[in-house]
Amino acid sequence: MPFDLQQYLQQRVRLVDSALHRYLPDEDTRPQVLHRAMRYSTMSGGKRLRPVLVIAGAEAVGGTAEVVLPTACAIELIHTFSLIHDDLPAIDNDTLRRGRPTCHVQFGEAVAILAGDALFATAFELVARNVETAPAERVVRALQVIAEASGTRGMVGGQMVDIESERKPVDDETLEYIHRHKTAALIRASVVSGAILAGAEQWQIDALSCYGELAGLAFQIADDLLNVTGDPGKTGKAVGTDAERGKATYPALYGVEASRQRAHQLVKEAVEALRPLGEKAEPLRAIAHLMVEREG
Repeated sequence: MPFDLQQYLQQRVRLVDSALHRYLPDEDTRPQVLHRAMRYSTMSGGKRLRPVLVIAGAEAVGGTAEVVLPTACAIELIHTFSLIHDDLPAIDNDTLRRGRPTCHVQFGEAVAILAGDALFATAFELVARNVETAPAERVVRALQVIAEASGTRGMVGGQMVDIESERKPVDDETLEYIHRHKTAALIRASVVSGAILAGAEQWQIDALSCYGELAGLAFQIADDLLNVTGDPGKTGKAVGTDAERGKATYPALYGVEASRQRAHQLVKEAVEALRPLGEKAEPLRAIAHLMVEREG
């Protein structure tokens, strides 16, 4: 039977959403407005790509979703924190996210900043709680991978260079730095942390790390393309904003068609990196293709 990606995603997303509902503070718990903002941004219908990648990374080396679920949810909280802060007036000043008003539009800037801070802190609490289902030494190793991918050597560092590069000519090295750090780093960490928690051997981690880096870069190029050619009704956010802000993007530097070809080539290389892992990596292969074929 051919692999059914949609069924796979639906099952894992339901699992993640159910866990997020349990892990997030209740809206009626003081401070209520902060907890409402955290839930508003997290439970707003995102694709849950990163937590699914944590699960798929574990499954690719013989693990299960249940073993890595706290960390899968943690990475979704880190991703949501980054979106809240990226949307703020001081950075991208976006008013629409996942088809709804952004957190600062809905709750005000101060609440949005604190909601992002709280989600980031809660994420590391959840990774620590993974000792309930995985050996502590694996949890510590996963924690290091995730923290590095989130900070100046990963997502936040990439975002900083992205801001510094607005309305300036950039070379291909700078553009690649932005994309590999701002987006690919956390995608790579998602796959690798799941594998680490499931007890992967080093050769398996190396293969998944290569996959995550390549697929993550392809994902961001596809995101750049959607900002040019996408339908706001499907993307859930405004399009054309990268050009308005003078963002460093692949379409701006190479054009739409060359960017599309680059994304598909990266996916091909990412899938090839999974060859040693055999059939258990089939969900990861299918997800890589989805990254560049999606409409939202």
